Amino acid sequence: MTSSDTPVLRVAGRPVGRYVTRPELPARLSPRPYLHPVTTLSGTAVTELQPADHLHHLGVGVAVPDVEGRNFWGGRTYVRDQGPTEQDNHGAQRHAAFQLRDPDGFVEELRWMASGAELLRERRTVAATELTDSAWALDFTFSLTNVTAGALSIGSPATNGRPGAAYGGFFWRARKEETPPDVLTPDADGEERAHGRRAGWVALVGSSWTLVFAGATERTRQDPWFVRADEYPGVGSSLAHDQRLPVPPGDTVVRRVVTVVADGRLDRAGAAALVRKAVSP
Repeated sequence: MTSSDTPVLRVAGRPVGRYVTRPELPARLSPRPYLHPVTTLSGTAVTELQPADHLHHLGVGVAVPDVEGRNFWGGRTYVRDQGPTEQDNHGAQRHAAFQLRDPDGFVEELRWMASGAELLRERRTVAATELTDSAWALDFTFSLTNVTAGALSIGSPATNGRPGAAYGGFFWRARKEETPPDVLTPDADGEERAHGRRAGWVALVGSSWTLVFAGATERTRQDPWFVRADEYPGVGSSLAHDQRLPVPPGDTVVRRVVTVVADGRLDRAGAAALVRKAVSP
């Protein structure tokens, strides 16, 4: 791959993320651009790519398991009354062009393709900002526009009959360590009290790093969090929590998540302070 295919995000001159636009992946993994590795300012990696437990987890990006029956998440499809099922229904997100590229971010156009047809067109805006000498923020906005002549809807395994599995949207596969990360929200501790709930932010606290995810718009904050810590470390924002999300022709779904990437183990007060600094009012 040439350097034009793999922009490197920098904060204060230091590389903190590599963005792969044209990954060479099998169709069943739903190929899509992703950020990996993402690191703290001291260089600790806080993402994983194709881990053994979930080969279709690709660092940081946007992944949706059900766009009108097409799988843009990867792996098996959850079928009501049948369970996870191998299907030939995978889509792919195709990099079309960079509309802007700077050392600290980019604006990209992508086409969500399935069976030779474009379903969604995405505008993705990513920016890296220094917060302190030990923390920075990844500002990630995606806009999905229905470019078909008919109505589309976005679903999840939860809306297809699997309780608690409302994944789909922005997703960050975090670094797996011997001990699961701690989970914090503004008023709760633990995976069970964070998963499937709305909160101003949710944090994964690892051995020497902390990730704090915050919905940065009112609409984004209405989406519950999808949180995993014990099985594997990952956090996403659920587009389709308890019902399918309709996207009429020409309509656009917009979400913005800002993630604080910090060295060290932040407590609740420290996480909240950095979120306030990272998220513009």
